[in-house]
Amino acid sequence: MEIESEGTVPFLGISPNLSELGSKKYMAAMKLNILFINDVHGYLAPHPELFYDATGEVVEMAGGYAHIGGLVERIRKENPNTLLFDGGDTLHGTKPVVDSQGEAMIPILNALQPDALVGHWDFGYGPAQLQKINNQLTFPILGCNVYREDGSNFLQPTALYEKEGVKIGVIGICAMIVDKVMPEKMGEGLRFTSGVDEVPKYIRQLKSAGADVIVLLSHNGFPQDVKLLKQVGGIDICLSAHTHNRLYSSIEINGAQIVQCGCHGAFMGKFSLEITEHKIKTSTYELIKIHSSLPKSATVETLVENVLEPYQDIRTKVLGRTDRILHRYNTINSTMDNFLLKAIAHATKTDIAFSNGWRYGAPIGVGDITENDLYNITPMNPPVSTVDVTGAEIKQMLEENLEHTFCKNPFRQMGGYVKRVFGLQINMRIENPKGHRIQEIYYKGEHLDLDKSYTVSFVTTQGVSKKYGKNRKAHDQKAVEAMKAYLNAHPDFSPDTIESFRLV
Repeated sequence: MEIESEGTVPFLGISPNLSELGSKKYMAAMKLNILFINDVHGYLAPHPELFYDATGEVVEMAGGYAHIGGLVERIRKENPNTLLFDGGDTLHGTKPVVDSQGEAMIPILNALQPDALVGHWDFGYGPAQLQKINNQLTFPILGCNVYREDGSNFLQPTALYEKEGVKIGVIGICAMIVDKVMPEKMGEGLRFTSGVDEVPKYIRQLKSAGADVIVLLSHNGFPQDVKLLKQVGGIDICLSAHTHNRLYSSIEINGAQIVQCGCHGAFMGKFSLEITEHKIKTSTYELIKIHSSLPKSATVETLVENVLEPYQDIRTKVLGRTDRILHRYNTINSTMDNFLLKAIAHATKTDIAFSNGWRYGAPIGVGDITENDLYNITPMNPPVSTVDVTGAEIKQMLEENLEHTFCKNPFRQMGGYVKRVFGLQINMRIENPKGHRIQEIYYKGEHLDLDKSYTVSFVTTQGVSKKYGKNRKAHDQKAVEAMKAYLNAHPDFSPDTIESFRLV
């Protein structure tokens, strides 16, 4: 089935013979809506979000489940033939959600009534906790590529829906990186594949069960999903997640339309399909900004307020100020992580610090920094750690990370963004082959000594993998406490003007 779409402009497939309009041979088109959100990361309420205008970066309020729910209710009322899918990174990302190990999301999601979900950070509390949540949801968590040690499916691979006689088959893919580069407990006892080998089998099964439309709901990432679509035919719609792309129009790959809707619930995607004689005849797509003028779901709003009520103090407690926007929306450098790393270096009295290139975390606009902002930076509040590494290990670790981020084979991309670094300046060429992207590393104005050992600070094994260094030590102070202490000493924060990574 071929779908053609460009933005919100419909492209017609087969036009009916006008002489048949009044005959039984011509069937009126069924209108089907497919709605999509992805990578909300636990942002329950409207929050600061990064946008761009002619002057550069700007911060505006966006998102919130009450507005998402209100918009979904309106669209469902206009057209009951509506499906809603969630691309995952839903059960993790903000303090209220992390404190509850994802369970705070259960009543909110059940009220929103999505039709399916896939996962990534949703495995953050371990597989058993995800299954506990799955058992309380009124819709399935899908994952055709997640296996137990005995080879059985950990999650339901597919789902089949029917609207006015039209059957929609959905195949779910969870993030393939969970058992490869994420904290070990997330994928304990599980094996994750890319899904490339599984998807064709499930397309055949769904079509044998009468599916007229095939939807791939994937948290592998946009580059990975494009590669899969090039290899696998028979998919009509690909709802992609993980890499936080804002795609304002759908992109056609091998007959499939692929979209992704940014992050933090700031956008919702809407496909409008016309289906005649069990075939898609027209398709339009719209990326809808979730803003304050949209209707609210009263039910969802009450549920969100109930979750957030115990956290009102930290949402209003001001700890410092910033004179620039702090965010993580840049692939290579991050003002937000510059703040985090300066804080952990201050706490450990080290000159070099590392953290993962996390994508999630709402921006902090110019002005006040609240305690809640600190938890948005590191919602799991990991301990601050130190380790002794050689200059050669630092270079190897950074080269490994650059390959994980920019590998020409999307299925070997294992990010996040580029690893965040404080105290070093790295000159690099993205286009160079694996292991040869770094031209120079400067430390205190001089080339890093590859033979020398350096004590560095970091947070989580994604900051410095266990295979690097010796004398690894977790300190008593955790990340949020380190940031509080840093703001107490430096209440007016200004990010470094010299960035860690430089393209040369």
